[in-house]
Amino acid sequence: MSSSPAGSSALPPLPAHHRALSPVDAARAVFGPVWPLLRRAWVFAVLAGLLVLAPTAYMFEVYGRVVNSRNPTTLLMLSLLLLLALAVMECIEWAKQESLREAASEVDKGLAPRLFASLFEAYERGVAAPSALPVQEWRSVREFVHSPAVGAALEAPVALVFLVLMFLISPVLGWAALAGAVLQVLLAWLNQRRTGLPLREAGKAAGAAQAYAEGALRNAQVMHAMGMLAPALGRWSEKQQQFVQAQAQASDSAGGFQALTKFVQTTISSMLLGLGAWLLLENRLPGGAGMMIVASTLGGRLLAPLVVVVTHWRTVQQAGTAWQNLTQWLNKVPQRPATMPLPRPQGLLSVEALTAGVPSAVSGTPGENGPGLGAPAPVLRGLQFVVRPGEVLAVVGPSASGKTTLARLLVGLWPATAGKVRLDGADVHTWDKAELGPYLGYLPQAVELLEGTLGENVTRFGRPDPQRLEAAVQAAGLQDLLAQLPQGFDTPVGREGAHLSGGQRQRVALARALYGQPALVVLDEPNANLDEAGERALVEAMVRMKQRGTTFVVMTHRTGVLAVADKLLVLADGAQQAFGPRDEVLAALNKAAAQVRQQRQAAAAPRGGESASSHQGQSSQEGGV
Repeated sequence: MSSSPAGSSALPPLPAHHRALSPVDAARAVFGPVWPLLRRAWVFAVLAGLLVLAPTAYMFEVYGRVVNSRNPTTLLMLSLLLLLALAVMECIEWAKQESLREAASEVDKGLAPRLFASLFEAYERGVAAPSALPVQEWRSVREFVHSPAVGAALEAPVALVFLVLMFLISPVLGWAALAGAVLQVLLAWLNQRRTGLPLREAGKAAGAAQAYAEGALRNAQVMHAMGMLAPALGRWSEKQQQFVQAQAQASDSAGGFQALTKFVQTTISSMLLGLGAWLLLENRLPGGAGMMIVASTLGGRLLAPLVVVVTHWRTVQQAGTAWQNLTQWLNKVPQRPATMPLPRPQGLLSVEALTAGVPSAVSGTPGENGPGLGAPAPVLRGLQFVVRPGEVLAVVGPSASGKTTLARLLVGLWPATAGKVRLDGADVHTWDKAELGPYLGYLPQAVELLEGTLGENVTRFGRPDPQRLEAAVQAAGLQDLLAQLPQGFDTPVGREGAHLSGGQRQRVALARALYGQPALVVLDEPNANLDEAGERALVEAMVRMKQRGTTFVVMTHRTGVLAVADKLLVLADGAQQAFGPRDEVLAALNKAAAQVRQQRQAAAAPRGGESASSHQGQSSQEGGV
């Protein structure tokens, strides 16, 4: 088992007993590697913020120099300097945004694969997935990184410089500007307190409505055929109404605060100008009337970053909520610890006292210790068997006997409550799937293909090997299907294989399971939708592959695969009824069935004789009467 590829995650691997990361610690771990980009953006933000004073300086110089000297050369030079400063400011502003965009892109490259993989990890561990996908939450965080709110926050040092200048001009103006800034922050905090919870509820409701709609669309044909559209629409409308109500509540609160904030923003700049005029009249403003204009301008620029942050406060709230949800999700589904790589398995499969059930997140029932953490009700109990390389094990049993659950356990999809499933002595469930996957073949009972071409699905979306691809096609009996398709392997299968029939999807999935050189192949009802020719091709492929050492485990109700089986496992009610060489198990089953028939005949004979005697006696009595 090997560690994940380098650069696949911005967060370090965490063992199962790891200390939960706080949002601050998680932010430090994620954004630490891109700090140089953020620092460069901060420098650009400071320079651009200082150059904002260029028009004010130009106005001050025009009134102070040009008007008094009436020198057009001075006016021309000042105008050229202003144009140069504005051009440089816009270039720096563009560079700042590009730095933030690049930072967001770099963090996205590091963390998005980790989040995407965490969904599969969660399903494997039985952890309940949130209503909103973590990748969607991360999209909100990524967009926030290069949003105007972050750019305004980076200008905070410039605001401090302006505040110091205000105090140098006049302490009264400085304290007035500081009071206005504090009032802006207070309004933003109150806005967050009033709208934070409704926005979180709205996000959850929107995710639930979207998930329900996607599930309904996947079953659109069935719902339409059986007239289920109206009930489904009603259920979706209820979820959508919860989202609308929560969003309306948040909008009502935010609207009032935005109106109050806009009033404060408009008032403060004018009040600073009026306060400067009063200080001028009282001879308490050094520098004369010009400083009054400068103080008013500085006060406006001091509040400008706060104005932008308050204007985009909803973006800030959404990003904060999304980051908190992401942190909780990453703590809930930590990465597996790095382990030593193992050699290619030979196919020795051993099941040791296996007891397992459906994980709570899959079954929809909460665990004892929270979602996905409680022990599931056992479906399989005490299974114990060994399959050697190159052998074929056929698993038979009635419906609901646990065959599909066993198939998922053998390929490491579900965890075991007790016992182990080992391949060449290594635990299949904890084996790194990126390393083990190429040596496994799995055909589930419910076949779903990924959107792409037929060839991509067969080759598992990897680099195709023509010889292995042709062998998998022949093994699955796909030649006739390919001959009917004008595009051949380049034929799109559609979303979840919608362009193919059920039997065609199963054959493509079967070819995918047999592609490459798998050491272990687990097939759950592979011949359910195959005709005689397809089943014959499957049996021939199994014979060829077992000669190369491939181990097969086949769950089946049909007897066609039994001809090639070396061993037979009989399940009933999740318990192992029989296991051993095929002929011995079949002989034992036939013997047991014969004994049962004899017992039934023996038990039925006395009842039949007694019934006949009683009938004769009754007839005699009736005749005597």
